[in-house]
Amino acid sequence: MRRLSFFILLTVVISVASGCTMGPDYVRPEIKTPGDFINSEKGAHETANVEWWEKCNDPVLNALIKEALANNKNILIAAANVEQASAVLMQIESPLFPQIGYGGSGTRQRASKNTVALSPGSPYNTFLASSSASWEPDLWGRIRRMTEAARADLLATEEARQGVILSLVSATVSSYIQLLGLDAQLAISKQSLVTYDESVKLFEKQYAVGQVSLMTVVQARTQYETAAAMIPQIELQIIQAENALCVLLGRNPGPVQRGKTMDAMGMPDIPAGVPSDVLANRPDIRQAELHLISLNAQIGAAKALYFPSISLTGTLGYASKDLSNLFDGGSRVWSYSGSLTGPIFSGGAIYAQVKQAEAAKKAALHNYELAIQNAFADIENALISRRKISEKADAEGRLVAAAKEYLRLAQLQYKGGYVPYSTVLQAQQQLFPAELSHAQTRAELLSSMVNIYKAVGGGWVAKAAQKIQETEAK
Repeated sequence: MRRLSFFILLTVVISVASGCTMGPDYVRPEIKTPGDFINSEKGAHETANVEWWEKCNDPVLNALIKEALANNKNILIAAANVEQASAVLMQIESPLFPQIGYGGSGTRQRASKNTVALSPGSPYNTFLASSSASWEPDLWGRIRRMTEAARADLLATEEARQGVILSLVSATVSSYIQLLGLDAQLAISKQSLVTYDESVKLFEKQYAVGQVSLMTVVQARTQYETAAAMIPQIELQIIQAENALCVLLGRNPGPVQRGKTMDAMGMPDIPAGVPSDVLANRPDIRQAELHLISLNAQIGAAKALYFPSISLTGTLGYASKDLSNLFDGGSRVWSYSGSLTGPIFSGGAIYAQVKQAEAAKKAALHNYELAIQNAFADIENALISRRKISEKADAEGRLVAAAKEYLRLAQLQYKGGYVPYSTVLQAQQQLFPAELSHAQTRAELLSSMVNIYKAVGGGWVAKAAQKIQETEAK
């Protein structure tokens, strides 16, 4: 009766104590957020939760993004990291449950005649088959806090994967736009080269009959070689851009198919958003908060080391010197035991662990606040950048139109004999770089929209992740 009362009392104590959890529960810190973005656009639309790249109306671009999501090595690495974190969580959580095992052994041995033994000098056998169980009740919630930390780490790893997806899609679209921008610059250079070549041939014929001076021919050749020198440089940049895009796609370096030209591509709508939404839309912010949750839980796990731990073990099995009667009733063996251990003096080791955990949480809190501030700065920079690049593109468009008109008038006056060829050359020298700069700025304008979607985040990241799951299921 006393034994039964003891175990009932022990069970009650363990049950009550197991409800205790050391350390602070996580509470989201209050973060001051601005009421609105300073450079927000009036014509913004709720488009952050759609596959915004499809607004470019380029099937080739859509196919490239699908390929990148399926084959990019960073995506595969991030997915493997999630699997690893999931296994770590399972391992840390396992001590919450009893550990059950089995064992068996067979031994033949001879005892010394010069020692006290049951059968001195005669060999004998020993056979054993047993099962065992052990359990360490989580009295102070140490394992539960460690599990809480591991679960937060798992979710943070998933958010890191979402961040990789966000960066991958943005980088793929930006690289493709850059490639189209270089194609446009190459086309401008080649068209200018053809025009300059025609001028060189014309002036060489005129020089042969004494209609123009040698200086005019040299001036035309100078303009021709200037354009010719640009073409290899742009072609090199195209190859480098293709190779960089191939790495994003998870394929070996090589040429990349194009769809529409840059001027034919559609422009995605400006995404709308408020600062409070950013906290839920940005994977890096969610990851920083989950890291904070993990370190907060580790404080409780460290404080639980101050208190004693109880371990319960039991063994049930059979032992016999003959294998034939191993499982007879008389061969049964059993044992059960309990132990209690706790610290008295540890030289400040536990205190140091608690302080380390608390300091790590402080650092994580500041990192969380910094991530939010960086996010707001990213969005403001992306919004103002798009606006200023748009203004620059409009101004350069007007510059190109004026330079073309200037060249047309200069050519008419030259043919009429009113101005020397140097005037035409001057007009061409202004038009060619203006066209190249305008093509580059148009590509930057498209890329600025990509940067806005990347900065705002949104549900489109989850939609892209869903595409990965659909590809893996096939």
